[in-house]
Amino acid sequence: MGFQRARTDEQRNERRRQILGAAASMLTEMPVSELTLNGLSRRACLAKANVLRYFESREAVLLELLEAEGAHWIAELEREAVPGGGEVRERENRLAELLASSLARRPVLCDLVSAQATVLEHNISVETAIRHKHAVRGQLEALVRFIVRHLPELGDEGASALVRTVLIVVGSAWPSSRPPEALLAVYAADPSLAALQIDFEDVVRHTVEVTASGLLARRQ
Repeated sequence: MGFQRARTDEQRNERRRQILGAAASMLTEMPVSELTLNGLSRRACLAKANVLRYFESREAVLLELLEAEGAHWIAELEREAVPGGGEVRERENRLAELLASSLARRPVLCDLVSAQATVLEHNISVETAIRHKHAVRGQLEALVRFIVRHLPELGDEGASALVRTVLIVVGSAWPSSRPPEALLAVYAADPSLAALQIDFEDVVRHTVEVTASGLLARRQ
């Protein structure tokens, strides 16, 4: 059966979900840098021109996938909320553990975050950029509310600073924690250099603990 153009909103939305699902599947097998529009069209069983009927570029596909992955992460945080009560330091540590472990379980989200500024936000229209930034702002506000519920001592301003710091660290620590084969061989061959290898989850956990403590100290 040949290609059939989607003619209703439901059909068009289904076609978009098909493309996003194909992209998500590919990112479990390869990094963002290796995902091409040609490869995506083959995985989605669509011609390249037909993929571009629904998304203006590869980057637009990945931006929407980033938004979806971010929404899933926030929903997971809400389900696994940090138990209340206890001293501030205890709540800081529990929050740090939750954020670090939940991000480590979401490699696709972390890879997309690390590519957001340098890759995903290029080759898109102003309209797509505006829609994306509104979606991001909504997710950042949801994360701030989540932080404040568990560390109200931070206030909205402190929680916002913590969220921004965590996302910046994810963007830099994730690719650094995924070294190429040559560096893995170096670390295996020379244990004295193994300390240079980054443990992503540990870096995020430590960043949350130290940043939250510093922000609280400044408020006091």
